[in-house]
Amino acid sequence: MRNWIFNHIDFSTYPYYGGDDLGVFRTPGKTVCKIWAPTAQKVCLRLYNEGQGGKPFRKEALAPCGQGVWTVELEGNLEGVFYAFKINDGAWLHETPDIYARCVGVNGKRGMVYDPGKTNPPGWDEDEGPRLHHGTGAVIYETHVRDFSISETSGIKNKGKYTGFTEQGTRSPEGLTTGLDHLSELGITHVHLLPVSDFYTVDEEDPSRKYNWGYDPLNYNAPEGSYSSNPYDGTVRIRELKELVQALHNKGIGVIIDVVYNHTGRIRSSAFNQTVPGYFYRQKRDGTFANASGCGNELATERTMVRKYIVDSLKYWAEEFHVDGFRFDLMGIYDLKTMQVIRQEMDRINPGMILYGEGWTAGMSPLDEKFRAVKNNVAKMDRIAAFSDDMRDALKGTWSAKTSRGFISGLTLHEEPVKFGIVGAVWHSRIVYDYVRTSSSAWAREPGQCINYVSCHDGYTLWDKLKRSNPRATHSERIKMMKLAGAVILTSQGVPFLHSGMEFCRTKNGDANSYKSPDAVNQINWSRKAEYAGVFGYFKELIHLRREHPAFRITDPEQIRENLDFFNAYYPGVVAYRLNGKETGDSWHTILVIFNGNNHATEIRLPEGTYKVITSGSAFHLPQTENIVSGSLSAPAISMTILVGEES
Repeated sequence: MRNWIFNHIDFSTYPYYGGDDLGVFRTPGKTVCKIWAPTAQKVCLRLYNEGQGGKPFRKEALAPCGQGVWTVELEGNLEGVFYAFKINDGAWLHETPDIYARCVGVNGKRGMVYDPGKTNPPGWDEDEGPRLHHGTGAVIYETHVRDFSISETSGIKNKGKYTGFTEQGTRSPEGLTTGLDHLSELGITHVHLLPVSDFYTVDEEDPSRKYNWGYDPLNYNAPEGSYSSNPYDGTVRIRELKELVQALHNKGIGVIIDVVYNHTGRIRSSAFNQTVPGYFYRQKRDGTFANASGCGNELATERTMVRKYIVDSLKYWAEEFHVDGFRFDLMGIYDLKTMQVIRQEMDRINPGMILYGEGWTAGMSPLDEKFRAVKNNVAKMDRIAAFSDDMRDALKGTWSAKTSRGFISGLTLHEEPVKFGIVGAVWHSRIVYDYVRTSSSAWAREPGQCINYVSCHDGYTLWDKLKRSNPRATHSERIKMMKLAGAVILTSQGVPFLHSGMEFCRTKNGDANSYKSPDAVNQINWSRKAEYAGVFGYFKELIHLRREHPAFRITDPEQIRENLDFFNAYYPGVVAYRLNGKETGDSWHTILVIFNGNNHATEIRLPEGTYKVITSGSAFHLPQTENIVSGSLSAPAISMTILVGEES
């Protein structure tokens, strides 16, 4: 019986290999295999005709070639052949694909020899995503491949598949756009996909039997097969994911993928532990696996070959799949140096690459917090952002308390954290940080480091949260709360982030942790787009407003401090501020923004001048005869009002 205790090992003594040739690579005349296994005494390559089952038709021993690397070259054309390795470090470990496996068979049990060039769709060499100069120009839309199209209401043929994103002209039963056309109509700039790398919970042979978000990684460099039309041929999933990316790029929409290098779905049986036992994971003092992920393990990102692996993997996804950004699950587990190296390496590929993550962990880590990429250390990272739980909790209430309320649901005397989110979590002299419960000081060095959001795949949907925290609110009032949430997120400094379906009041029937709940819970019901057409229209207008007016997406923190000033008068349940649009390059020279979270109209004294009302309540583009005000204004209940100085 193997002893999985590692406190007797000094992993820093393991050799480093800096080459870019780890993995299995095919050329027309041969296949070259290289794996890093410094503790191995023997390494055996086993070749199969199928991706699972059967016996190997050929076995080859690898030879050590220095720095912990083992290699073998096989003559001839092995394209389409499946493979796995067995490693003996004093005893035989279980068969496993190499940790760099890019093409795998069904359920990721074996790697597959393939020609990457044959996985490229027509026109792939010319494919390119949007190039942003600053992250604040993004409007991010988070969704799950299966959720996006699995409902009968989607009108999409390839339900739950990568290719569902490539279909155009799809309609809901009510005749409204769905899928790709909906994203284009809404106006978002980037789609954030929940994990698309190979995960183990869902059976790729029968994906309808189980559901999972995908935060249980199996093979980091291979796409998930349950989203492909043929999980048995590893090249199909690669090609179809590229087609998804290309389809979005053709609409001017970038693709961000959710990556989960903080932990593995399996532990002892993972490819890491079946290759170099213990090395890829952090251990507690007693030598057992640390668990800051809450999933039984955490990767030791600070170890040189773990860092190299993560960077190599990200470079592969960026270069091979043309993705435009990465979201790091539980980024607070990663060490700072690794994140800094990631930024440097991504800049070599695309300086506009969007990088962000959760600035926290799900448990205690043995690595001191001062060395980790937690929210309070974001300022130490260049152009890497963190989610603002400050804004999230300020708007809707604490995520962990079902009935807690926030600004949009009528909580007063807690406006300061909303103001903190509005400035993009940078330092501002008009913020009283003692009243920002979730942060005692500014944590972003520049606004592009702040991801402003109110809901995501985790926790209740915003609609479900509002139903629980405001049981006495009318249906109409909850709709106003949804609109107000979108208004705050999409007009604040920083980077706005939307949960898919939020724009038509998505519900999961009160399920607060739907990571393995059925499609009936997780699917996007596209018929709600017709039912909540007013909410969709409002979000569409908000996104257009943000993209047209740079005053709402300032890139320089000093410009925010100089040109965004909150009203001096205090009104409970109200946040109001003035933007000097002229100094930020906006066509609107003076902009007043008023958020009223109260369930009653509130009279607001305006700065001196005459103003045109751009939006008030639920209405954009008010009639010319009704939209000129001065002196004061009655801000409608649960709403945003935007006014523009007449000199504009």
